[in-house]
Amino acid sequence: MPSSVARFRLLFTGLAALAAGAALAWDWFSVVPPEAVANARYVGRQTCAECHQPEHALWLGSDHDRAMELASEKTVLADFNDTSFTYQGVTTRFFREGGKFMVNTEGADGQHHDYVVKYTFGVRPLQQYMIEFPDGRVQVLRESWDVENKRWFYVTPPDVTDERIEPGDPLHWTGIAQNWNTTCADCHSTNLHKNYDPVTDTYHTTFEEIDVSCEECHGPGSVHVDLARSWSPFWDRRTGYGLPPLKSKNLDVQLETCAKCHSRRYQVHEDFRPGRPLLDYYEPALLAAGLYEVDGQIRDEVYEYGSFVQSKMYANRVRCSDCHDPHSLKLKFAGNALCTQCHVPAKYDTPGHHHHPIDSAGAQCVECHMPSRLYMVIDERRDHSFRVPRPDLSVALGTPNACNDCHTRGDETFQWAADAVRRWYGDRRPDDPHWAPAIEAGRAAKPEGEKLLFDALARANTPSIVRATAIDLLTNYPTDASAAARREALDDADPLVRVTAVRALAGELDPSRIAELAGKLSDPIRAVRLAAVARLAHVPISYLPDNQRTAFERAMIEFRASQALSLDHAGGHLTLATLDRQHGRIAQAVEHLQAAIKLEPYMAGPRSELASILQEQGGKPAEIRRLREEEAELIERDASLAPENAHIWYQLGLLRFLLGEYDQAEEALAAACKIAPQNYEYLMALALLQERRFELSGEEAQLNAAVASLKKLHELQPADPRAKQILERLLETQRAKYGDAGARE
Repeated sequence: MPSSVARFRLLFTGLAALAAGAALAWDWFSVVPPEAVANARYVGRQTCAECHQPEHALWLGSDHDRAMELASEKTVLADFNDTSFTYQGVTTRFFREGGKFMVNTEGADGQHHDYVVKYTFGVRPLQQYMIEFPDGRVQVLRESWDVENKRWFYVTPPDVTDERIEPGDPLHWTGIAQNWNTTCADCHSTNLHKNYDPVTDTYHTTFEEIDVSCEECHGPGSVHVDLARSWSPFWDRRTGYGLPPLKSKNLDVQLETCAKCHSRRYQVHEDFRPGRPLLDYYEPALLAAGLYEVDGQIRDEVYEYGSFVQSKMYANRVRCSDCHDPHSLKLKFAGNALCTQCHVPAKYDTPGHHHHPIDSAGAQCVECHMPSRLYMVIDERRDHSFRVPRPDLSVALGTPNACNDCHTRGDETFQWAADAVRRWYGDRRPDDPHWAPAIEAGRAAKPEGEKLLFDALARANTPSIVRATAIDLLTNYPTDASAAARREALDDADPLVRVTAVRALAGELDPSRIAELAGKLSDPIRAVRLAAVARLAHVPISYLPDNQRTAFERAMIEFRASQALSLDHAGGHLTLATLDRQHGRIAQAVEHLQAAIKLEPYMAGPRSELASILQEQGGKPAEIRRLREEEAELIERDASLAPENAHIWYQLGLLRFLLGEYDQAEEALAAACKIAPQNYEYLMALALLQERRFELSGEEAQLNAAVASLKKLHELQPADPRAKQILERLLETQRAKYGDAGARE
């Protein structure tokens, strides 16, 4: 037998050989470059399940697994046994025929037809059903199945809750709002590509897997699988596991993977890959009116991301998987135990904190800190901003609050709730000073709003989504200080703030602003580059710094590709038409506008743009007037639906001015100025119209009205030479016609 020394030498030699072999293996795998991960292929759930059986078992039956399925005996939950459901005079029948699930209902032509249900959509608390058409469109029926109460019901749009939706309306089940390919599919399937063909007006939509499977969240797995199947005691040091690190210390890797679907956003690029920045593929919505309350609470169907990034949870590095199992999607703990993972129960899970009886609804953390709203009639979703209830803000601003969500008796007013909170916790709130007054004032362009917005921007703890919203609202204040704040935001660390700042640099672009925006053409984030090139699209390329012209051309290619994703909507065509018109491609602009009108004949915008082009090209006056009259009718419809939207009234005023209908034009522009009295653009349009009316009529009242409007403009922005020059000219006219007394008046 070998001596102990010999045995040690053998052992050492063996370990050295193993280490050398491991090093060779490490070096061999290191030839797999990082770009290989970016170009990885999809391998399918069954391949993942070979090694990850526990995770696969948790995922089976989850909301992700059942996000979308082929209609079958196993997947359809609703009653199709020759049942009927009637809503607003339309009777829909659900039945079986030859093993297929069938629906007889009103089609796009107003007549009833039999349709085959091809897919189910979702599994709880409701299930929807989808019809595929020969042109590749898949449309979602509004008649849906209430899973818990086992009944048919009608999913009403949030703003059309009690009226019939006619065929031809975009909200009808056959309309564009219920189109799966463009509205729903991206979040219910894995690696979806819409593949719309604008020439034939058809879809050729594809997906790797029908539902939200492993690789939708983890990314395509071929590199990971190749590494796993190749023998080595180590993973490769360059490619890691061949998948994005969803448990990375960088919280945004996981959060933005979830945000791809759990956010209100629009798409700027296909081929989303987990681990890449969200704004390379999607741009999240700001805290806009109609979507969020002024304090950031959810209002419309905005999902979770926009509220979560406002929260102290996010600021303190909490991530989605701290509360939700990422595979089953179930909560990790029941009731308050979920929150007391971090929040000491002896302090927070007591009547001394929540002031409600133990085990009552009011004692549940989520009832106070995650109030819920109903969407799709029966789908309850909770606000993920984890805010403290603020009935005092409800008193001041009219926002909802968790206290009054439950306490609804006549004497349980906002003030009653605010007084109770003050008795319990004192005068100070932990989230003061709150940004809500700034957002409320900024939306209404109140004089005090500018300072409040500046204050919100200056606070270090203001969430980025709030800062981006503040930058957007500063466009309502055409002052030097406001412009300086928007320019400074161009270099913000957060890409959502940067992209907002690019758009917020309104008005004419002088050489310094062109240079500032040109710098964003090379921003590392795609959404910022796209915003910059859109803002610079009408600027001759010779105006750009020499070192930015190549960046401009690259960004323009990206921009056109981004807009091509929306060519099944009028908006994509309208954007490209404007771009083509600016670059002198008139025939292409006309084609885009005609396509937009055909796709969405009820949409305001394309007709007015087309009329302007025809006028420039010497088109027939009768055709130009017809387009503008049709446009005016559409905008008037929009104004009746949203009477507090100042910009709609402004658009209507400009259009009536072009039609020579000056009374209606002044009425509309005055309405815009009343809603947004600090808006320079609206007030300038009103002043110019009043000046024109004086030129035509010679009436002193019109001259006085124009002078008054221009004086307001001059007060708003004394440094702007336009208002000053026009005002001086009109004052001189006053003096000439009515003497110094009239001019002073």
